Amino acid sequence: MTRADASAPGPLGVLQTELSTMSMHAPGNVGIMVEDLATGLSTSVNANAQMPAASTIKIPVMVEVFKRLAHGDFDLNRKVTLQQSDRDWGWGDLADARRGSRYTVSKLLTLMITESDNTATNMLIRLVGRRAINHEMTDLGLTQTSLHDYIRSEGPIHYALRSSANDMVKLMTAMARFQLIDEWSSREMISIMTGQHHNGLIPQPLPRGTTIAHKTGELHDTLNDVGVVYLNHEPYAIAVMATNLSTLDAGYHFIQGVSRIAYSELARFGLWRQTNDYAATPFDAAPPASAAASTSPERDLQMWTPPDLPASALPVSAPPPAEDQPAT
Repeated sequence: MTRADASAPGPLGVLQTELSTMSMHAPGNVGIMVEDLATGLSTSVNANAQMPAASTIKIPVMVEVFKRLAHGDFDLNRKVTLQQSDRDWGWGDLADARRGSRYTVSKLLTLMITESDNTATNMLIRLVGRRAINHEMTDLGLTQTSLHDYIRSEGPIHYALRSSANDMVKLMTAMARFQLIDEWSSREMISIMTGQHHNGLIPQPLPRGTTIAHKTGELHDTLNDVGVVYLNHEPYAIAVMATNLSTLDAGYHFIQGVSRIAYSELARFGLWRQTNDYAATPFDAAPPASAAASTSPERDLQMWTPPDLPASALPVSAPPPAEDQPAT
């Protein structure tokens, strides 16, 4: 991918300058990447910095599940049994479900992405295995992405779940181009992500009705949002990751500001391309209109922050990964 800079064509140079300026006044450490899928041009700030992934790590979990679906290891109707060890009380209704309850892979995928249910995520991690998830990310060239534990609200999850803006944009770009695993898998993953219920970050400042396939994450002093925005049927991938935030409210305003600027400048870039006859590859990858994102600005802080454990009390290093349990 080409990294845009001040000499990039048209408004992309403006976007790079504005993002650089914003990052210098960010309320914490940030990593940003935006890629225009029509041209393959991208712009970034600290995109390769490895940062806490929080719930954006659920995208790699989903990718591995769909890889196994494509290989015929199981289907969407396969049922997984809830075990006591799957429970996480930080976020999601399944933590209160009866042990031994059974849920289809399809249901668990939806809960994991749209509701960010931690227990559903742990059930899917157990189904496919953490090692397999990490191997798949390595095979895809995502060198900064790793899942070293199950999803736990307590403990060193700040260090156990890691990724970068560059890695997340790679995933979302391949998915939006229907090239991640295969076309069916990519379309299904995009469709699930357009049903996201936590829409207070990238979607919040955008025009009502804009279709956005994305996944958020909040973790103590960290806010992330990554996805694909369908701007006039010419998508762009975007990842904004921010950690060591002074306050979460400041992080919300920062990510919303990045999203607003990216949308504005890429809209201008589309018009600039037409006026200047700038070459672009036709792109027809819009998801079903009925899957447009919810306009609810619901936050998902509770999925990560234990009510009785301040961030400062967390360990400073990750423990050795626990062994995966066989899925049932």
